[in-house]
Amino acid sequence: MSGNKYGTLFQLTSFGESHGAAIGGVIDGCPSGISLDMEAIQNDLNRRKPGQSAIVTQRKEPDEVTFLSGIFEGKTTGVPIGFAIYNTNQKSHDYDHIKDSYRPSHADKVYDEKYGFRDYRGGGRSSARETASRVVAGAIAKQFLKDIRFTAYVSSVGEIDLKKPYQELDFSEIEKNPVRCPDPEIAATMEAYIRQIRKDGDTVGGVISCVIQNVPAGLGEPVFNKLHAELGKAMLSINAVKGFEYGSGFEGSKDKGSEHNDLYNADGTTQTNRSGGVQGGISNGMDIYFRVAFKPVATIMQSQTTINNKGESVEMQGKGRHDPCVVPRAVPIVEAMAAMVLADFTLLNRTIKS
Repeated sequence: MSGNKYGTLFQLTSFGESHGAAIGGVIDGCPSGISLDMEAIQNDLNRRKPGQSAIVTQRKEPDEVTFLSGIFEGKTTGVPIGFAIYNTNQKSHDYDHIKDSYRPSHADKVYDEKYGFRDYRGGGRSSARETASRVVAGAIAKQFLKDIRFTAYVSSVGEIDLKKPYQELDFSEIEKNPVRCPDPEIAATMEAYIRQIRKDGDTVGGVISCVIQNVPAGLGEPVFNKLHAELGKAMLSINAVKGFEYGSGFEGSKDKGSEHNDLYNADGTTQTNRSGGVQGGISNGMDIYFRVAFKPVATIMQSQTTINNKGESVEMQGKGRHDPCVVPRAVPIVEAMAAMVLADFTLLNRTIKS
């Protein structure tokens, strides 16, 4: 299986399956001498881990990262950083009923067609549990980019939408509720809705917004390695993501040029930021902001008609522990992937200027 590596200079190679012994990774290209706050790394993992509230999967995993190389006396040494997160709470028997059948909208069938064999325990390599490795790499990337601030939050669940622009939000409210929405009133409505969805044996999707502040101008390339294109690729690599837009996004397509253009101030900043901090594929020094759409989790606790590996029609119903809505736990994953992209472009910029 290829495609387990992300990045050009700041690079993560991840390994492991949902119900294997461990998941983990190797980070290549991280500069030496970076003082690491291990508590901050673990905190990002805690934000992603299962079992953290009543509205997420109740799988109980501590998700404690063990570093195997590349760190000495609290600092990066410049050699590959190896790490592992050991799985401790697998219940593989929860998936015995699907070993010969394909869950609708899951990767089960295409895995069988591509590899002729699949690990049906929790989806194996296609499980979102793999994203914990990304969170570790992203947490280290954040500490490399110590002056840049990454903030993601839930801006919609189903039809419940936080319509305020990010400039009007209090980001300190994000971690005060299990939905990770910075508006307490809307967060409470979202939480109640997710609880009801869970009772109904169903799932719901949502949108995560992300803001990157204090980004220097000059990151990205003008043709194939555009900064916003790489951010889009990174976000679309996350499980369950169905869409990405940055800046004014699809709404901007309704404007006239006279309405949409970002006019300059004397200091080189712009009066508006409909460009989303990127122009011509290169960061312009303004805030980068984008939205990531997540589909409803495919496993539902309702009976559905599907097929087995013989092409026969069968009835299937989800069992075990699953998220009724994935977006609250995906917030740190979006931040992590954004940080990895900017770390990579920062290092690439150094090679151009050296």
